[in-house]
Amino acid sequence: MRIAIISDMHGNDFAFEKVETDIKSQGVDQVVCLGDAIQGGAQPKETVNRLRNMKCPVVMGNADDWLIKGEETGKDPIPEERLKKMQAIREWSLSQLNDDDIKFIKSFQPTITINLEKGLDLLCFHGSPTDYDHIILPTTSEEDFMKYLGNFKKNISAGGHTHTQQIRRCGDRFFLNPGSIGFPFSSYQTDGFHVDAWAEYAILTIEKNNISVQFRRLDYDAKDIIDVYKKSGRPFAEDAIAQYQR
Repeated sequence: MRIAIISDMHGNDFAFEKVETDIKSQGVDQVVCLGDAIQGGAQPKETVNRLRNMKCPVVMGNADDWLIKGEETGKDPIPEERLKKMQAIREWSLSQLNDDDIKFIKSFQPTITINLEKGLDLLCFHGSPTDYDHIILPTTSEEDFMKYLGNFKKNISAGGHTHTQQIRRCGDRFFLNPGSIGFPFSSYQTDGFHVDAWAEYAILTIEKNNISVQFRRLDYDAKDIIDVYKKSGRPFAEDAIAQYQR
């Protein structure tokens, strides 16, 4: 069984299309999305359409919930200027969507469990199984890591949120993050914030008790996504464009 695990498109259908094409060439049996699919980028409508047509289960991410409710749930306070920009982008994103699109986003689930073989499950979530705002990075302490996932260590676990491809042992199983399709970046930048011009996802393979994970990265020209932003009408597109320029 081969499962494509995708996450964090953030309304970047340009990158999402490349990943969908790649998935079709990989002979996967199923796709699952770990959330933060629609809000933030220049193509919310196109991303909704592609994700709906894939007919895959989708986890509710914090940005998806923000798009629907407009309520910030993170623990860290957001500067007023940044919050105003976020609200303007949210309002624009909503203006691109119809009632069926909103209904589709509201159908996203807090967690998704996929049965694999012989009692083995894949538990899918955004931040952690209990909170989509929880942050799991390679540098997260073992104490915090097990606080978030210890009760679920009999599962293979997959989460998004941090936009960081990683794999980490959890009890007898492991946790993986497939990275971000639409907004990949390093969490350890020291010279200003920069977004990478590639799309990330992962493929989990289960075959006769053998388990493997393949992390995939698809490069593209930053000029192409910059052109998408320029044509989109999204508020503060210039801020997004600057993140692709060194």
